[in-house]
Amino acid sequence: MGQTIPQSNVFAVIDLGSNSFHMLIARHVAGGVHTIGRVKRKVRLAAGLDKSNVLSEEAMQRGWECLALFAERLQDIPKKNISIVATATLRLAKNADEFRVKAEQILNHKINVISGELEAKTIYKGVAHTSSCQGRQLVIDIGGASTEVIIGKGFDALLYKSLNMGCVTFLEHYFSDGLLSSENFDRAITSAKKVIQPIQKDFVALGWQLAIGASGTVQAIQEILAADGQTDLLTLEKLQDIQVQAIACKTIKELDLPGLSEERRLVFVSGLAILIALFESLHIAQMGLAGGALREGVLYSMIPELHNSDICKRTLDSFMDRYHVDKRQASYVAELALSLAKQLVDTWQLDLEVTKKILCAVACVHEIGLIVDYKLYHKHSAYILNHTGMPGYSKIEKQIIVALTASHRADLNLKTFAHLGSHAQTTQRLSRIVRLAVILSMRRQDDMVPPVTISADNKEQLTLSFETDWLVNHPLMESELEQEVQYQHKVDWNIQIKRY
Repeated sequence: MGQTIPQSNVFAVIDLGSNSFHMLIARHVAGGVHTIGRVKRKVRLAAGLDKSNVLSEEAMQRGWECLALFAERLQDIPKKNISIVATATLRLAKNADEFRVKAEQILNHKINVISGELEAKTIYKGVAHTSSCQGRQLVIDIGGASTEVIIGKGFDALLYKSLNMGCVTFLEHYFSDGLLSSENFDRAITSAKKVIQPIQKDFVALGWQLAIGASGTVQAIQEILAADGQTDLLTLEKLQDIQVQAIACKTIKELDLPGLSEERRLVFVSGLAILIALFESLHIAQMGLAGGALREGVLYSMIPELHNSDICKRTLDSFMDRYHVDKRQASYVAELALSLAKQLVDTWQLDLEVTKKILCAVACVHEIGLIVDYKLYHKHSAYILNHTGMPGYSKIEKQIIVALTASHRADLNLKTFAHLGSHAQTTQRLSRIVRLAVILSMRRQDDMVPPVTISADNKEQLTLSFETDWLVNHPLMESELEQEVQYQHKVDWNIQIKRY
């Protein structure tokens, strides 16, 4: 067999966390970063710390065995494209050097034990690059031995702190008897509040518009809520309800909540207690889940071209490059859709800034399915989008974009919008705009876009008005619009076409 040739556009990040060791492998291509491999092993390194912060031989051995697995994959990646970071446990352990020296021999690479402050800033960078960042946001990451709390805006962390508490250490301190009692929960929550108290005033005073969780605890809670048919936004009431359900199970061994994975079960209740304390201490109203955290922050720091760029633009450019989208046509559809939306802003009470972000995204990606097949390309496009990450867009924004893409041509089905809840009506209205914009730009030429005005009445009827002879001189366009009137009429969306 020949010698492997390292791929210059492939990067690896290894995160030696206090609960798990993670390896992320990604490829930088088409202006974006695409994950091509993930390996995670539960090591529970923090569980090996004694009262004197000395790491046990058994815990170190678990870590070394895991890294021996990771080392095989690193052989195929250029050394300059590899970054290995260690966090709270190796910051705390008095014998951390003993672990690190052998670990570096196994990996044939240097390990960087980062400070709590740098960990917090890097976590924020990972969130900023992979999530929808609007205004100031509070980011919380509950690790095995530390919890990072950050408020940032854009790509900049404004206020950040690493707190000495985590789901593994709290498990050892407050649930070591394995009992899910009110007393154990109360002790854990009270202790967490004492750790949070010194930072409480500054964080509450600065404030935020959006709270995001970047940890396994938050993801686990979302999965429990989904299994129960609830929305995925975390609230204190939902957390307390899950706490009641956990207490009813009596022991960690018997903990069995729908949606809770076996892998997360052991450290779930300690993470839940910390999260409840954070919600109560910082007065958090609701929280979503981040698209990335520490590993993604390290990864994006390694690729200079991605520093401080427009995340949404980068995401859309990547889609268009990867799927060979006609960029001129995307701009025609975007301009037309925005022109129509602006005429309906007042009647339909559209938030123009949000509408612009969504319509521009749909214009850029609605034709990606053409690379598969023309006949059902809108469905292919929606499928690809639904199963691909969209950094820069929140979960609901992505769902709206997928729904609009799936419904931008041919037969309409209102079930496409049913899962959008309070966003369903606005998305249906935007769907009508997108469908018309696609038809009106069908000639794929800038000078063939018709001058058109649009209005809506209080019964949702749309009126399209054209110059007297324009449709007469463009019979195919007129025919397509007449067909569209029929499509929309089938779902009780009425359109009237006028000539002036």
